[in-house]
Amino acid sequence: MPQLTDVARKRGFFGKLWALTGPYFLSHEAIFAIPLFVVIVAMVLAMVYVNYLLNTWYGDFQNMLQAKDLAQVPVDFFGIHLVSVNKFIYLIGKFALIVFPAVILSVYSTYLQQMLQIRWRRWLTERFLDLWLEHRTYYRLQVYGGGTDNPEQRIEDDIASFTTTTLSIIIGLINRTVTLITFVGLLWVLSGPVTLFGITIPGYMVWIAAIYAGVGTYFSYVIGRRLVRINFQQEQYRASFRFGMSRLKENAESVAMYRGEADEHRSLMQSFTAVWTNWWELMRAQKQLNWFQSFYGQAGAIFPILVIAPRYFAGAIDFGTIFRISQAFSQVSDAMTWFMDNFIALASWKATVNRLIGFVEAMDRAKTMQSGIGHVAETVPALETRNLQVALPDGRTLIENLSAKFEHGDKVLITGPSGSGKTTLFRAIAGLWPFGHGEVRAPTQGQTLFLPQRPYLPSGTLRRALAYPAKADDFSNAQLEQALATVNLNHLKPKLDDEENWSLALSIGEQQRLAIARAVLLKPDWLFLDEATAALDAANEQQMYKLLADQLPRATVLSIAHRPEVARFHNRHVTIDPSTTSASVSAIAAE
Repeated sequence: MPQLTDVARKRGFFGKLWALTGPYFLSHEAIFAIPLFVVIVAMVLAMVYVNYLLNTWYGDFQNMLQAKDLAQVPVDFFGIHLVSVNKFIYLIGKFALIVFPAVILSVYSTYLQQMLQIRWRRWLTERFLDLWLEHRTYYRLQVYGGGTDNPEQRIEDDIASFTTTTLSIIIGLINRTVTLITFVGLLWVLSGPVTLFGITIPGYMVWIAAIYAGVGTYFSYVIGRRLVRINFQQEQYRASFRFGMSRLKENAESVAMYRGEADEHRSLMQSFTAVWTNWWELMRAQKQLNWFQSFYGQAGAIFPILVIAPRYFAGAIDFGTIFRISQAFSQVSDAMTWFMDNFIALASWKATVNRLIGFVEAMDRAKTMQSGIGHVAETVPALETRNLQVALPDGRTLIENLSAKFEHGDKVLITGPSGSGKTTLFRAIAGLWPFGHGEVRAPTQGQTLFLPQRPYLPSGTLRRALAYPAKADDFSNAQLEQALATVNLNHLKPKLDDEENWSLALSIGEQQRLAIARAVLLKPDWLFLDEATAALDAANEQQMYKLLADQLPRATVLSIAHRPEVARFHNRHVTIDPSTTSASVSAIAAE
């Protein structure tokens, strides 16, 4: 079964488009999606047939009005004569019988398209989230770069636009194709032949419609082709502007403390200026296309009548036939100018498809990027680094040739000046940092928990933030309340079911204590503390380390800290010297 990741291995736009579209209709959803699509197409075909019936009806109605024909017409039902009515009433009744089913078809066709669209969108969203989250791709995209921006917009906005517009384009194209097939024969018969310069041209209105549509399509493409690039840039600039505002919201307290509103305003307006400038370019491009399409559309209403009028005045056709030819010409030319009529939508759609394709390709590249640091899973309960070199993306070495083994139950203190590579060492051990070489051997058994200086607190209830990344339902109220009590957060016990932005509702010291409570609750076998108590005063910091020693006596703890007082809670010491890029390992004497 094809997967979304096949996008990166396909060549050409349409190959990549199929790799993006096909997996849904070949997945387990196909049992619902394909029959639903078939029903929608059947409704489209029925609507075309309704338009064909209306074309005949309008011709009869126009002839009846011109002739003031109110003769009696028999109304039969399966060969049984019911009643006779005048022709006006008869045609109005016939109109109702045609239009009422058309209304039902129109309503349910839209409803079923929306049903298919939202199911497709849900399936695609789930697959994109899988690709983004698995193998830590969301993080690797940031580390490696990857040539993509604003994943959240691509998953939410672009997928919604892609599914809606793709279905609209497919259904519209099917509609226009069937309409063309249906009405081109009708137009051929109604228009009849014409002789020009001694040459008889059968169905001449069909040829005129083809030429008319071809000219319109060509000039629409020439005038509007730059809209693809402009629409792509517009989505890119809008996403950057939204990202800037999101960053401001996430760091509201820091900005407020710095009184950085003026600088943020300048930065956001600079970002919006790109939206503004590109929008004006978009407006000008669309205006040029609209000039042509408006004139073209207005001319299309009168053009077929002007062409067919000489035959009417010569008495070759009646008034109703003029009306039918005009309608058939419009249907044929509209079908042939589908590309022209949808050029702006197609330009926007192609930009959206390119963004999704680019996102999948970027995730695939990030996922397949090889790390210079090897990771080996071991069954022994120890963590070992062998000739580990940790470097920056620019190649500068932070730590050189670190070989150390940390046994189960070790308490290891890592120190060094700011910028010496302590946090980057943690990233390398966790398998997040690819720059460098050497080897990390990590145990396969046991749970690992990393606590950074600023803990991650997910949105939602406090119980969810406390239990993260485990499920809150895995713990009783008593367990959660006890964990809060151990870190002196008793005032939060009544708020376990409150939903807030806890990163703003709690001070950084409270957040760090909540993270320690999380460690007490989850009881990891391997605990990494990256200045996880730096916001606490010395007494509270020592209290948290004593708590971890009491609650997690068998856990291996690696902690980055600056205060020398915490050394007594460790038995080993790793010192990083940035002047020599060396890391020495020593024992700490027990007090």
